[in-house]
Amino acid sequence: MNELQQAREKIDRIDREMAELFVRRMRAVEEIAAYKKACGLPILDQERENAVIAKNTALVEDEAIRPCYVEFLSDLMKCSRHYQERFLPDVLLPMESSDRPNTDEEDTDVAVLSVSYGKEPGNRYDVIVSHGALGRIGSLLNLNRRVLIVTDDGVPASYAQAVAAACKKPILVTVPRGEGSKNIPTLSRLLSTMLENGFTRTDAVVAVGGGVVGDLSGFAAAIFMRGIDFYNVPTTLLSQVDSSIGGKTAANLDGVKNCVGAFHQPKRVVIDPDTLLTLPPRQIANGLAEAIKMAATCDAELFSRMEQTNPPDILDDVIVSSLAIKKDVVEKDATEKSLRRVLNFGHTLGHGIESCFEMHDLYHGECVALGMLPLCAPHVRERLQKVLSRVGLPTEVEMDVDTVLDAVAHDKKMDGDRIHYVYVPEIGQFELRSAPLAEFRNMAKEALAK
Repeated sequence: MNELQQAREKIDRIDREMAELFVRRMRAVEEIAAYKKACGLPILDQERENAVIAKNTALVEDEAIRPCYVEFLSDLMKCSRHYQERFLPDVLLPMESSDRPNTDEEDTDVAVLSVSYGKEPGNRYDVIVSHGALGRIGSLLNLNRRVLIVTDDGVPASYAQAVAAACKKPILVTVPRGEGSKNIPTLSRLLSTMLENGFTRTDAVVAVGGGVVGDLSGFAAAIFMRGIDFYNVPTTLLSQVDSSIGGKTAANLDGVKNCVGAFHQPKRVVIDPDTLLTLPPRQIANGLAEAIKMAATCDAELFSRMEQTNPPDILDDVIVSSLAIKKDVVEKDATEKSLRRVLNFGHTLGHGIESCFEMHDLYHGECVALGMLPLCAPHVRERLQKVLSRVGLPTEVEMDVDTVLDAVAHDKKMDGDRIHYVYVPEIGQFELRSAPLAEFRNMAKEALAK
């Protein structure tokens, strides 16, 4: 036996010993993953990893070998993190450098907001905002199961196909675009599709599209077998800044918007701003209405930036800032008992306006824009009007005020003969008000007449 063979035999023997140690190490990793899952802890503990590498590297006295050992430990830590993902599939792993978009601003190319709900430590989900995320969807969502992918015929087909390509057993349903699909027959179609394809409580639903698709498919996930996993991949600005988080799901009934629904939190939300590149300017404005709403009520600084800079030019900032506002609100009031009603600014009248116009005439965000103006102080209305006009949103429209207010009377914001609404006395501030319907009608008619 020559020296080369002897050295190789030594390596083979050491490799066998290392394999046994590696298995033992990964068993310990399983225990750690179980603890993290029970306590709602993240996979990555960078401080712990740094300490382990520093402590063990100090055991290697040979300075020539030490850098190799650091690299070995780093790879081992990476392997452990990915193994933990099998047990915590919905806890975000840090992106590898090879997955990052090609940008000089690596610290800002990905935003992750962790949304908590309820009092249990595991009640949380991540909202990931990252350019190109759709192309990495298989690494961001647990799709190794049956997955119902719901989209509409107005969304580029390649978006849903990218999700389907990452699924073990994808079932794709495409519904007609628009509010007309957000109804009980379409909901029934989604439920029947899952039943026919043998879905169980361990399977999932993924929404790829705007707010209608998100609301409808989220509602289907909420009630199928009393609740299965739901992921949201919003592709419109409106859905990205507003309906993507918070857990509200719904369908319309007998012409009444969102009349039936449930709170069902997503397991994860993935927002790829690149999907906005296919949207026409009117749809961008439609989404900006919700962002303007949140800035007007909760963030005077964001509203000021919208006044000083053309909002479509700072969409990444608008998306993340709007999500941060909504995250803060829904964490404090997950089921809209009090504070979360601030998100209804513009919606009280907006829903009434929307009920009276076909969707090809006015979009949801356009109706919200119109609904905001009467319910704020005159000096606020002046500033708000300028920002809305600047992004291409309507600030006036011919309407039958009585018909609109009749529709408002059927809104879920009614409480007996009183109606809840949001009033903005100053930019960045809000008041939650309640008034008898007759009083609200008089106030609204006077404001709409101006």
